[in-house]
Amino acid sequence: MMKFSFPVRTLLVLSLSGCLQLAAAQQVKPALAHTAAAKHAELKATKKPLPQAAPLAALSSEQLELANRVALGNMPCELGANVSLRPDARGAGRFVLELGKQQFFMVPVSTRTGAIRLEDESAGVVWLQLANKSMLMSQKQGTRLADACVSVEQLIVAKELERNPAPSLLDTPVTLQAGGGSTPNAAVSAQSPAQ
Repeated sequence: MMKFSFPVRTLLVLSLSGCLQLAAAQQVKPALAHTAAAKHAELKATKKPLPQAAPLAALSSEQLELANRVALGNMPCELGANVSLRPDARGAGRFVLELGKQQFFMVPVSTRTGAIRLEDESAGVVWLQLANKSMLMSQKQGTRLADACVSVEQLIVAKELERNPAPSLLDTPVTLQAGGGSTPNAAVSAQSPAQ
């Protein structure tokens, strides 16, 4: 018989016990797999069918008109983001917006300013499209998810605005007139009211 020192004996005992535990685990594994498969089959058999999605609400003629003005396609944005905007196959005037792995289902909303506004009310996001750029905002988080997104058409407008900037209200001097009105003028002058 061989004599082993204490550490070697301990290692042999631990190795032997590890082998026994492994053998026991391998015998239990098929039993666990069988019970997991049985539970899955049981759940599948008792699972109720999912309710059908509610039909989408019809869009107004104003929303459909706004939808015709939406810039589509892949749009590079600030900070390396990329937005893809395409028509939604589920209905005219609806759009699918993708930002990374996020997907939003957008519908047009009218605005007073003339900007194009698309919303996914359930996700709480808004897509604003101006003549020279677009942005995606989260109303829930109060942040911009993507900024300075530009389609081909918007890029043309942005370059034209760089060459010929629109006049600012602050650049145009105003002359105050008697009676409370004002008109643009080269110099600002105040006239005293007639007495």
